[in-house]
Amino acid sequence: MPTSLHHRAIEHLGARIVAGELPAGHVMLAEQLENELKVSRSVVREAVRVLQSLGLVETTKRVGIRVLPANRWNPFDPLVIRWRLAGEGRGGQLRSLAELRAAVEPVAAELAAVNAPEELRRELVQVSHAMRDAGRAGDVPRFLELDIHFHSLLLTGSGNEMFANMVGQVAETLTGRTVHGLMPDHPRATALQWHVDVAEAIAAGNATAAWEASNRIMRETISEMEPSWKNQPRVFVPLQHR
Repeated sequence: MPTSLHHRAIEHLGARIVAGELPAGHVMLAEQLENELKVSRSVVREAVRVLQSLGLVETTKRVGIRVLPANRWNPFDPLVIRWRLAGEGRGGQLRSLAELRAAVEPVAAELAAVNAPEELRRELVQVSHAMRDAGRAGDVPRFLELDIHFHSLLLTGSGNEMFANMVGQVAETLTGRTVHGLMPDHPRATALQWHVDVAEAIAAGNATAAWEASNRIMRETISEMEPSWKNQPRVFVPLQHR
């Protein structure tokens, strides 16, 4: 199966569902998708399988492919995050991610100060200084690359495998903010220094200072981004009674 066709089918359908162009309850037929996307049945089948794994659709015998409501989507999947950031739900997605990161990253920094291997501590300091240089120079692509690397090291350095599995979500968040013009070309000097403070506190094994510096970063991020999600509705997921 040509990967490009598979990818195109997933992106086309997934983005339209998340954007609301294909609303919850909408039913599609495989034959219609073949004609619309000009792909084979096998490509449609594999694309639908991926969308099912994300919670975007379900298939029902003799009915077709039904679009599911937002509370059924997998909110942690990087594809869903990317599609939400590209659409009208961008503000709500940024809010959810910022709140998640604010809850996790300071604790990850605290844990990394206690648990991270020495090599990772050194690398984190090096990356934080390179970030500061790229930010001061206004080198946006380089800064994004380093920013993703920094926060990935922070999460993996915690020694908590569940935190480490948030790397993809954080990468999509930082990339989306940059792609959609929500990051300044020259980040604030204080924010750049706070990243250095986090890294140096982790390198020194100072868990309290690492938590405090990371918390400052996240509070500043929320303060900067808050206007983008003003009046955006929240998604309330119904509790499943067992």
